[in-house]
Amino acid sequence: MKSIGEVAAWFGLPAHVLRHWEAEGLLTPARAGNRRRYTDADVDRVAAILLSKEAGFALADIRLMLAARSAPARREVLAGHRERLRVRIARAQAALDLLEGDCPHDDLMTCPRFRGLLADRLTQATGTA
Repeated sequence: MKSIGEVAAWFGLPAHVLRHWEAEGLLTPARAGNRRRYTDADVDRVAAILLSKEAGFALADIRLMLAARSAPARREVLAGHRERLRVRIARAQAALDLLEGDCPHDDLMTCPRFRGLLADRLTQATGTA
């Protein structure tokens, strides 16, 4: 069993992050008096939370995913996240497209490439082709 300080140091986290995750229902370490004691399973769960956060999951979705008692329930959480991630990737790609342009025009609004990006955005916003 490990202390909160040991687990926090192992993962390079401040201890308050682990306490917050506990308050959010993501962790349930055992108690020895009023001290938290983390088992190997708790340490695995911290690693799973970090991995999920790196994948862009919100804490609420991580809680749902880790608490899912069936593969279909877990797949439902994953499907929702996958769709939100696709939207974020599309937005990031649009931002990258804008930044990668080397426009020689003094007025950005006259740049044909930029005008094309604007047209694409307007089409998306109005739902027309």
